[in-house]
Amino acid sequence: MSILVTPQTKILVQGITGSFGGRHAKLSLDYGTQVVAGVTPGKGGQKFENRVPIFDSVAQAMQETGATASAVFVPPAFAADAILEGVAAGLDLVVCITEGIPVRDMIRVKAAMQGARTRLIGPNCPGIVTPGEGKESHGGCRIGIAPGYIHKRGPVGVVSRSGTLTYEAVWQLTCRGVGQSTCLGIGGDPVNGTSHLDAIQMFMADPETKGIIMIGEIGGSAEEEAAEWIKQHGTKPVAGFVAGATAPPGRRMGHAGAIVSGGKGTAAAKIEAFRSAGIGIAQTPSDMADVLLKMM
Repeated sequence: MSILVTPQTKILVQGITGSFGGRHAKLSLDYGTQVVAGVTPGKGGQKFENRVPIFDSVAQAMQETGATASAVFVPPAFAADAILEGVAAGLDLVVCITEGIPVRDMIRVKAAMQGARTRLIGPNCPGIVTPGEGKESHGGCRIGIAPGYIHKRGPVGVVSRSGTLTYEAVWQLTCRGVGQSTCLGIGGDPVNGTSHLDAIQMFMADPETKGIIMIGEIGGSAEEEAAEWIKQHGTKPVAGFVAGATAPPGRRMGHAGAIVSGGKGTAAAKIEAFRSAGIGIAQTPSDMADVLLKMM
């Protein structure tokens, strides 16, 4: 099993005719992902790579192809509306890769999504990969920009606010011959969809996942909330790393959400929450896989 997506999940790509969206749609196709439709208003009737039909709307693409998830590669000014189009159409999952969406727009999106069936991953995230079983795990489901070739099918779930640290954890595991059930980059914006806690709960409920790597960073309280839940309900080993330990208070480091303000969101507080919950602490990014494998 896996969480959220499987190799059978049918994907549509919003913004497939743009250079960035098109490049990663092609990489997902090469990985074996079932990219069944593209959506670009005004370009309905065309085809991407001479095989993927393009539609003017998400609703039309869903009706014609049976797609249940989307990848959003739409410029920041229009990305919020692209997300909400997927929500209105009733998609199960929207993965928004776009960086730089105004916080006010995302507040509007979060409010509009209350009670909706759609789950949002991102924005400003690398997306999600559930590796397949074939050579180099081809035949899996890749939604977003993660390098599919580093993944291997196996028992470890990975969730991270950082894209590059997601890839680092995956590569460490794969190099040690240990595969992944699903790898989820949730993004570094202050207002986003799926949280660490959401992912941890899904991994804990997934029978294939036997261990979890959780990667956080300074800012916000999402890591502490996940750690508190693990302390109360966790049944599987979790290794954690927190980026930004040397960041000066009040200075944003990289992600829009990575800022310590009012004395909250410090790396020290997050690490202490991890330790209190029995989460294995990786002192550096290079230790993440080894800490988890020792626990397993």
